[in-house]
Amino acid sequence: MNHFLRALKEAWRHWFVLATALVFSLFAAALWGANIAAMYPIIETTLYGKSVPEGNQQRLKDAEKRIAEHKAEIARLKQEIPRQPPEEQSKMQREIDRLKSQIWGAQRTAESARYFQPFLDKYLPAKPFPTVLLVVCIIAASTALKQTLMVSGHMMVNYVSQSIARSVRIRIFDKALSLDRPGFNKLGTSGFAANITHTTEMLANGITAFYHGAFSEPCRILACLIGAFIISWRLTLVSLIFAPLIAFLMVGLNRRIRSLATRTLQRSLGFHHVMLEVFHAIVTVQAYTMEDFERERFRKSTKDLRRAALLGHFYNTLTNPLTEVFGVAMLCTALAASAYLVIFQEMHIFHIRMADQPLAPASILVFFGLLIGASDPLRKLSAVITGVNNGMAASGILYPILDMQPKVLEAPEPRKLPPRHECIEFRNIGFSYDDEHYVLKGVNLKVPFGEHLAIVGPNGGGKSTLMNLLCRFFDPQEGEVLIDGVSIRDVPLRDLRSRISLVTQQTELFNESILHNIRYGRWDATEAEIHEAARRAKAHDFISGFAEGYSTIVGPNGQRLSGGQRQRIALARAILRNAEILILDEATSQIDRESEQLIHDALAELGKERTMIMITHRESTLSLATKIVQVQHGELTGLPVPQGKAA
Repeated sequence: MNHFLRALKEAWRHWFVLATALVFSLFAAALWGANIAAMYPIIETTLYGKSVPEGNQQRLKDAEKRIAEHKAEIARLKQEIPRQPPEEQSKMQREIDRLKSQIWGAQRTAESARYFQPFLDKYLPAKPFPTVLLVVCIIAASTALKQTLMVSGHMMVNYVSQSIARSVRIRIFDKALSLDRPGFNKLGTSGFAANITHTTEMLANGITAFYHGAFSEPCRILACLIGAFIISWRLTLVSLIFAPLIAFLMVGLNRRIRSLATRTLQRSLGFHHVMLEVFHAIVTVQAYTMEDFERERFRKSTKDLRRAALLGHFYNTLTNPLTEVFGVAMLCTALAASAYLVIFQEMHIFHIRMADQPLAPASILVFFGLLIGASDPLRKLSAVITGVNNGMAASGILYPILDMQPKVLEAPEPRKLPPRHECIEFRNIGFSYDDEHYVLKGVNLKVPFGEHLAIVGPNGGGKSTLMNLLCRFFDPQEGEVLIDGVSIRDVPLRDLRSRISLVTQQTELFNESILHNIRYGRWDATEAEIHEAARRAKAHDFISGFAEGYSTIVGPNGQRLSGGQRQRIALARAILRNAEILILDEATSQIDRESEQLIHDALAELGKERTMIMITHRESTLSLATKIVQVQHGELTGLPVPQGKAA
């Protein structure tokens, strides 16, 4: 609930739009009740063939007549009381009290009739049929106005809810970009994708349901009940006798719906996880003929989602029958009570006063109409409750994500590095991914500017981890990574990473043009600079061979290109960045030998004025090294440099 309140508070930043929408809903609700109440003059005119001014005049005469009759009866009873036995005297006194209350009601009727008569004579037709036509036109016009207000209010609230949804989507996307690797991996690509799309949409619907439905529908109910109270407040209370029971059932049902909505969202995350995971690894799935296995896994995830959704839909559906049963119970109770009062011209039920004077047929019909008018928004309120519950469930998932804090934090007082570094140092580095098993332990290494360092060792030995620490994708649990004696924890991340060009074995490309992917290294680069970087990476020739050249779309993660082509585009991107530290993590593993030699020549030229760190198993790449170290079981040892290279 607290998370949903945060969402509602954020929405209230658009207070003017929401306040306008709420005012529109209030006016629409008033018109809803007024349209039903407007049936009274039509019924009166149709039943008695009199216009509204004539009917009001007749009402005044009838009230004055009843007052005179009741006063005469009271006077007679007062004369009779002294001559009656005590038991009869008490009965007669009760009758006098009853007549006095009827006189009071008739006096109020007469006063209102006298007050309104001049206005009715001035503004309403004197004939019956024109009166009906006028009231019908007023009802039609007010209905059109009511619908306009309702649509306008709904669109205003929807604008606010979609604005909040957009804000939440942007913040979750920003959160995904700012999180460290372990933090991102807790949800993964599928988790972030599902929350940015489906979960956020549920939150938007919940905000809309709260600020529109949760206000407009109760206002419509209240408008009808106020009209019913004016006709007979006692009878209205009788019709609401089952309200506490229904409210108790709805509270329990809401709790169940909310928990099921959370379960459905969790199943949805699992469904997205399976789907995106398979699509990203479609080549592996097909190569290993695992289609049937993945089909079964997808069917199971969708089956779990269907089970949770059906159960949630069942409880959501229950809200509609409950509200409808309450509406019918309200109508039936009122119908039975009012029928008794009209048929027997009574004002009491079980000795409980229900009216100050006998109810007229027109009043009863309008009273029923108002109760029916209240039952319609009461029925629609079930959908509002469902929307709010779903919004609460969605906010309970989204806001904890927004509250996640990355472990790799910016320094409160950042320090600047010199324009060109002199030395990179790994000092007493200890690192573990799970805080139990150390991948690196006690690692010490210095890399002076301009050195070409080759890092070798078995898979899982910690080679890539060492580079991830330099890029500060993680922070070590022990020790420090320093540049010119300054801990990289104290360096702004943007400054640190702007000094590094990174090419990995698992090349990551965007489903955009080749030009876009190379320009990603330095977005302000000119096309001439991009072409030159591609030439140095030995990629220009094959790019020019495409029909669309540099405008060729590479496909999702570069799937329309070969592995070697992808690596050369990634290398061109790193060359274009022109950073002082170049990291190559098996960057030529998928390139043919002829192209590899050309790239090595380019790297030898490129590495003259920068530090180059290479993770490799290839002898040809080792030939570029001025220093070689081996990482094995988290420890670092030096190796001899190939003949012809400086130590």
